[in-house]
Amino acid sequence: MSVNVNFMTHPLIQHKVSLLRDKNTGSKEFREIIAEVAMLMCYEVTRDLPLKEIEIETPISVAKTKVLSGRKLAFVPILRAGIGMETGVRELIPAAKIGHIGLYRDPETLMPKTYYSKLPKDIAQREVIVLDPMLATGGTAVDAISKIKEFGPKNLKFMCIIASTVGIEKLTKEHPDVAVYCAAKDEKLNDSGYIVPGLGDAGDRIFGTK
Repeated sequence: MSVNVNFMTHPLIQHKVSLLRDKNTGSKEFREIIAEVAMLMCYEVTRDLPLKEIEIETPISVAKTKVLSGRKLAFVPILRAGIGMETGVRELIPAAKIGHIGLYRDPETLMPKTYYSKLPKDIAQREVIVLDPMLATGGTAVDAISKIKEFGPKNLKFMCIIASTVGIEKLTKEHPDVAVYCAAKDEKLNDSGYIVPGLGDAGDRIFGTK
């Protein structure tokens, strides 16, 4: 496994992933948990953000303390399931800009097709974190990252909740410079390209469309 792949083993994350896998978890609760997991993961993904020291006046005295230093962030959820993760990361870092890329997987070829792309105008000056709950075949993530790279962002990371071995291998092969963060790894894909055991279709479960 690539050294650029990071697995989140925090107990809270693992507990919530189990709830997401449960077929009895309803859409409302599923949406809430997706956002919570994304927020917890984002805490770790942004661990390398630089800080600078400043002085502020507290009600008691002057304190030397630290704030984020100049690094601009953008989150790019892959439509539609990535929207479920957007809520959580936006709560944690409200100043980050948000872009969207819409792709769907051709049911015959399993290859991604782009139907929407809207990114921040200053994305070249930002570090980008791409969001998608599932990394299955890897095709969608690879295609989305390739399109974002055309705009020359400073740095790219990919954050998902469940990844397949196949998806990880494809993504790290095509984009070895992109750090991958996920909460769980499943070995198999079924004939329809879904992760096994996975959690089903994340988009359908988020939006209650199935």
